Amino acid sequence: MPRFVVLTHDHPKLHWDFMLEHEGVLRTWRLAQPPDTQGAIGAEALPDHRLAYLGYEGPVSGDRGTVERWDSGHFEVMEWSTSRLVARMSGTRLKGIASLDRADSVAAWAFHHA
Repeated sequence: MPRFVVLTHDHPKLHWDFMLEHEGVLRTWRLAQPPDTQGAIGAEALPDHRLAYLGYEGPVSGDRGTVERWDSGHFEVMEWSTSRLVARMSGTRLKGIASLDRADSVAAWAFHHA
């Protein structure tokens, strides 16, 4: 099963990096709120990250703050297209169905408990 990690990142302001292992990289979205917040959470697609972030905590190069693991685990893809991602999350905190829906150039993310 592919892995995921959610990191708190304090630069430029506090946000959560939601990262899914996919084809040798981590597909990444910046979330404005914790992923266990009820309802839709605004998200911004970021460039893919290295798999090393699955186990990394500490300073980010280039003086870009610090990351700390908020959750990690495995996920099962239920649907993945250019405009929608639905996955069953099996983490310590995130358990259940998560969906990421693309709206224009910005993705709106919502986590739903199973």
